[in-house]
Amino acid sequence: MKKILVANRGEIAIRVMKTAQKMGIKTVAVYSKADRNAPHVRFADEAVCIGEPPSNQSYLLGSKIIKIAKELNVDGIHPGYGFLSENADFAEEAEKNDIIFIGPRSKAIKMMGDKLAAKEAVKDYDIPMVPGVDRAVTDPKEAVEIAKQIGFPILIKAAAGGGGKGMRVVEKEKDVEEQMKRAISEATSAFGDGSVFVEKYVTSPRHVEIQVMADAHGNVLHFFERECSVQRRHQKVVEEAPSSVLTPDLRERMGQAAINVAKSCDYLGAGTVEFLMDVDLNFYFLEMNTRLQVEHPVSEIIAGVDLVELQINVARGEELKIKQEDLKINGHALELRVYAEDPLNDFLPSVGKLETYKLPVGENIRVDNGFEEGMDIPIYYDPMLSKLITYGKTRDEAIQLMIKAIDNYIVEGVQTTLPFGKFVCEHEAFRSGNFDTHFVKNFYSPEALKADMEEEAKIAATLAIKLYKEDQKQLRIPIH
Repeated sequence: MKKILVANRGEIAIRVMKTAQKMGIKTVAVYSKADRNAPHVRFADEAVCIGEPPSNQSYLLGSKIIKIAKELNVDGIHPGYGFLSENADFAEEAEKNDIIFIGPRSKAIKMMGDKLAAKEAVKDYDIPMVPGVDRAVTDPKEAVEIAKQIGFPILIKAAAGGGGKGMRVVEKEKDVEEQMKRAISEATSAFGDGSVFVEKYVTSPRHVEIQVMADAHGNVLHFFERECSVQRRHQKVVEEAPSSVLTPDLRERMGQAAINVAKSCDYLGAGTVEFLMDVDLNFYFLEMNTRLQVEHPVSEIIAGVDLVELQINVARGEELKIKQEDLKINGHALELRVYAEDPLNDFLPSVGKLETYKLPVGENIRVDNGFEEGMDIPIYYDPMLSKLITYGKTRDEAIQLMIKAIDNYIVEGVQTTLPFGKFVCEHEAFRSGNFDTHFVKNFYSPEALKADMEEEAKIAATLAIKLYKEDQKQLRIPIH
C-alpha cells in the first residue's frame, strides 16, 4: 500500500495521516469548501476539494470520493469515524474498484449496523443479552405484553439507530403507546427505518466497551476495555481505560465475549463491542461499532499499540504479529472530548472564531487536534475541536494530569467542554469510580459548574493579591 485517501476531516484525518506517514505511505486529503484552510488539508501529500460545505454535498459523496481515489492511483481508503465509516455500500464500491477499504467487509458492517441482525448473529455464541425481544415490534399492545413479562422500566429503541435517536425509556404501562409512537417517528425521520424493539431498561448502567482487532487469518485480539459512562445526550464526553470496576476475571470474560461477537460476523480490522453493565456487574451485549472509535487513543496508550497501523496491516492481508498473552495493561489513560459547546447552556454548539487556541504540552499529555488559532468553527459538522488525553501509572495520576492539562489548554472566542471536563475530574463520584451513565443527570448542573468556576476565580484573585503584597514588601526594603 503506497497511497491512502483519508475520507474524513479534522483530528481523525490528521491522526490517520500521521501513522501512514510513519509507515512511508503517501496520503490524500479530501475537503469541503468550508475546510479549505483546515490543517488536515495541509498535512496531506495531496488534497482535493470535493464540494460544498454541507456534508451531504461533500464528505458523504462516496462515489465521488472513489472516483478521485482512482484518478490519483490510491491503494486504500481510510474512512475514520462518522461520515462514511459504517456505510456498507461505500465499502463495497471501493472493493469493486480495486481499492482496499481500511475497515471491515460490507457484510459485517450491514449485520452489525442493524441491532436486530446483530442480536441474531451472536445468538449461537452464548453472549449475555439484555432481557427483551430480538425482533421488530410495531403494535403498542404487544409492547405492553412484553413489558409485563420483563418488568418496567423498559427501553423502546430504534433498530437502525444510534446517538440516542429513536430511544425512549418508559416507566409505566399507560405511557407505552405514546412513547412508542414517538420512537417510531423519530427513528423514521433519522434513519428512514421505523422498526423498534423492546428490552429491559438497565437502571444505573455503566457503558463498558472492548476494543478488538481481527485479521484475515482467523486471529482476533482484544485490547482490554474502555469505560465511557460520562455522557451527555447519550454521547460520550469522558472516556478512560481501563475501567475502575472490572476484575481480572470479568475482564477476561468480557474480552472473550467481544472476540466471539467479532467471530460471529467474520470480522476484519478494528471494531468495538459495546456492553451495558448493571450495578451487580452483569454485562449485556449492546452493539458493535464497525470502525475505529473516537476514544481509541486510551486503548492505544494502555496496550502500547498503534491501532491505525494494525488496521492498515490487516487491510493489506498481513497476519497479526501480537498474541493475546503478549498484551498487558500498562497504567491508566483518560480522554476528554473537547467540543465547541457551551456547558453552561445545555451543551449547545458554540460557533465562532478561535481567537486564542493554545494546546497543553508535556510528558504523558497527548492532544489529537484538528484546529488552530484564528480558524472559524464550521457549523456544518460535529463541533469537536480535539481530544485531550493524559496518561498516568495510576488512575489518580491520570486524573490529576488531566486537570493540569485542562488548565493549560487556552481557548478564547468560543465556549468549550474543558470546564465540564475539569468538573468531572474533580467530582467525588468520578474520582471514587462510583458513577454510571447518569453522571450528568445526577451531579452536573450549570449552577454547579458556575460555582466551581467562581470559587477558582476567587482563589486565583486571593493568590494574586498575596503575591502582589509580597512583591511590594520586597520593593520597600531599603538597600544600604
